[in-house]
This record gives sequence, C-alpha cells and structure tokens, in this order.
Amino acid sequence: MKTIAIANRKGGVGKSTTAAALVSGLTLKGYRVLAVDLDAQRNLTSTMRARADSKTALGVLTGDITAKEAIRHTESGDIIPASKNLSGADATLTETGKEYRLKEALEPVKGSYDYCIIDCPPALGILTVNALTAANSLIIPAQADIYSLEGIEDLQETIQPVRKYCNPSLEIQGILLTRYSPRSILSRDVTTLAEQLAERLGTSLYKATIREAVAVKEAQISQQSLFTYAPKAKATEDYRTFIDEFLERGTATE
Repeated sequence: MKTIAIANRKGGVGKSTTAAALVSGLTLKGYRVLAVDLDAQRNLTSTMRARADSKTALGVLTGDITAKEAIRHTESGDIIPASKNLSGADATLTETGKEYRLKEALEPVKGSYDYCIIDCPPALGILTVNALTAANSLIIPAQADIYSLEGIEDLQETIQPVRKYCNPSLEIQGILLTRYSPRSILSRDVTTLAEQLAERLGTSLYKATIREAVAVKEAQISQQSLFTYAPKAKATEDYRTFIDEFLERGTATE
C-alpha cells in the first residue's frame, strides 16, 4: 500500500477537494483505496457520505479502536472518518512515540489496499506529523496566490524534522496549483514563484493545474465526487489529468 499525505499549512487551497478527487478517481480506475480524514472540519468525511459515529480517526490514534474497526465503506471508496474532537489531538496525544500512532495503526490493513490517501488539517501539529510519518510521499495543493506559497514554506519546516527523526524516505511528489486561471497574469507570476519554491524543496510542479469551477462546490454540497456529479466539468477534466500524472510519477519513483 502506498500512503499519500495531502497537506498545506494554508487553508482553502483545495486540499480536501484534491484528496476526495484522488480517492474517487483511483477507485474508478480499479484501485483499492483507503481514505483517512485527519481534519476536524470533516470535509472529506462529508463528501464521501461516511457515517462518523464513535469509531473515528481519533480513536485509531489513541488506540481505543483498530483501523479495521474504524473503516467505513462508501460508494467513493473506504474511509476512516474524522471527528471534530481531532482539534484537541495535540493535547490528547502526548505519550512517547506519538508520531508513529497512525503508521502503526495502518500496518494491519496495508495488504487490503493499493493506496491510502490522508487528508491533513491546515495546521502543523501532531496530526500532520503522524500523516507525514506514515506516508511514502506528500502532495501539496496550493492556490495560485502568494499566501498559499508561504504556507508551503511553513510546511517545509515540519517536513525537515520528520525526515530526520521519523521518516527519512518521505518524498514530496509534487505541488499542485489549484483555482488556477490560465489567462491571469497573477497566476502566471505565481507559477514562476512556485516553480522556484518546488526546486528548493527538491520537487516540481505538476503539469496539471486545477481550474476554478462552480461544479466543485456544487459537488461538495450534494456530497458526491466530482466524477459522479459533474463528469464533464473543467475541474473534473483537470483532476483526471492530475491523477494520470500522479500515477506516472509514482511509477517513475518505484
């Protein structure tokens, strides 16, 4: 099982949307996919229409339940749902080895899936550290603006100690530009800055970019994947291109 963390310190960059598209897109291609929602806002859990009772990601991290017990089966794929109580995880997870809780919990289910997609919170606390420790690689969605790029700079400060102490093989697979306007001078300028930032991080931008589209918000409201709700929308087309590139990059690094 390949484990992919989706993270950015900045909120509102399409992180959960990208995670949902990756989960549903890979599932449609025939892969066995497990999603893990570590964001207390529970956007991915809602989009996948997962029932979030007492068996959630928080219980998995505290060791009260196993990952297998927490998994919910949905039309878009399997998911370990989030709990709003994840917002207090930094105070709850304090024991030695807290960084490895998710990695250890996922070990027994690795043989059941091809991919695990982790939606991280827009914060650099213990939940994001757990995701990065468990992951083989990281995808960073970034809105085409300067504040979003600054969020990546902040994330890099978390990646470095995780690589040093917890997961030396963690790689950044790429930066994905979202809410992108090909005709905007600002977007083109930000692309240049993002390319420079990616080079400093030892990675690159995805060639695919995700355009702004009303269909994205409509799909979220209807709690459906983009591929089901708006299969012909521009953003859906963009995510198909991204997923193909994601698979190509993954094959290239094997």
